[in-house]
Amino acid sequence: MNDRKLHPESLMMSYGYNPEWSEGAIKCPIFQTSTFVFKTAEEGKAFFEVAYGLRDQRPNEKMGLIYSRINNPDLEILENRLTLWDEADDCAVFESGMSAVSTVMLEFLKPGDTILYSSPLYGGTEHFLQHVLTQFGVNIIRFKTGQSRDEIIDIVNKSGHSATLKMIYIETPANPTNDLIDIAACRQIADHFSAKVRPIYLAVDNTYFGPLWQHPLKHGADIILYSATKYIGGHSDVIAGAVLGSSEIIKRIKTLRTFLGNMAGPWTGWLLLRSLETLKPRMETQARNARHVAEFLVNHPKVERVNYLGFLDESNPVQYEIFKRQCLSGGAMLSFDVAGGEKEAFAFLNHLKLIKLAVSLGSTESLAEHPATMTHVDLDPAEKLDLNITGKLIRISVGVEHHEDIIADIAQALDHVQVPELEMA
Repeated sequence: MNDRKLHPESLMMSYGYNPEWSEGAIKCPIFQTSTFVFKTAEEGKAFFEVAYGLRDQRPNEKMGLIYSRINNPDLEILENRLTLWDEADDCAVFESGMSAVSTVMLEFLKPGDTILYSSPLYGGTEHFLQHVLTQFGVNIIRFKTGQSRDEIIDIVNKSGHSATLKMIYIETPANPTNDLIDIAACRQIADHFSAKVRPIYLAVDNTYFGPLWQHPLKHGADIILYSATKYIGGHSDVIAGAVLGSSEIIKRIKTLRTFLGNMAGPWTGWLLLRSLETLKPRMETQARNARHVAEFLVNHPKVERVNYLGFLDESNPVQYEIFKRQCLSGGAMLSFDVAGGEKEAFAFLNHLKLIKLAVSLGSTESLAEHPATMTHVDLDPAEKLDLNITGKLIRISVGVEHHEDIIADIAQALDHVQVPELEMA
């Protein structure tokens, strides 16, 4: 098209695939095969030399197909397309979000190293940090959302592990409170403690915003992680993870992935290729719906507080400044405190009809859950209280249903919440 640079949503239909390769099939077929045939022994030798890192690819040399644990057409096309949203050099796709998280940490951390991480995090990631990495001799340091750059630097210094800091790992927006963390400030913290012989990597879990509403590489991140199960998959029918970054970083991650064997299979790759075609319209609809839902909740007498990024303004200057610099939308995730406590939250959840009571997020259907007893149950009770993850907190992932129907379901479920002081008023 006269060298026109197409938008990612246009490229999702065909980028990286030529119908002539597959009998004219307009969509990439599922390459359900374990192994691939070499044309010559010399070709096989060359492919293995590159795959096992014995040498770099030569100019204009194409990395050939060997074995689906190493590469597969569905996976390669998917990885190529995923780079477009975040403008990353390369991408590695995994069979789950946690396999992506664990592989990144195992590749860049060794016994004696230290990782600094934000809290709250997705519960599975926090468990891996606290109960798995520590068994391998990795030191962990935690900071809370809302703490300033100088406060975090002070935490690292006081830990006694500043000389071994190797990675900063953050999740922004935070799950389930929607607190924002300044990615650029975390880059400054990494640079503050870095040395030429010891670079410090900044990894950002971007799952809550998906590939549309935030682009961490542009703000100083080295690595982006996704639970591709969520917005990228978007239909509650596939488990997957993805990591994006520079060619050098992803090469290291893919090499370890090969030997851990946790790459995504061809069916997973094919399902995600299908989902990418509708990613933008899905996420745009979900974001519009979320604003309508938040506007309803903020005025409801049985709702004490709403955590929705689209409401940020000058009344919260620190978070608002981060939002303006780093976010492109309020997103489709929100949480709120129902008046009362766990009993009242459960009453609300048990009376939902259209919205499904389930964990996960980012899918076409609206989902609601109770973080304190479900996704974040593993957190220490004092930590939960400190992070405002209490019995009254409810998290909603807003789907693509009509917003009036979503709101009607929330309204009727709130009608079943009995709050004594409101009943007497």
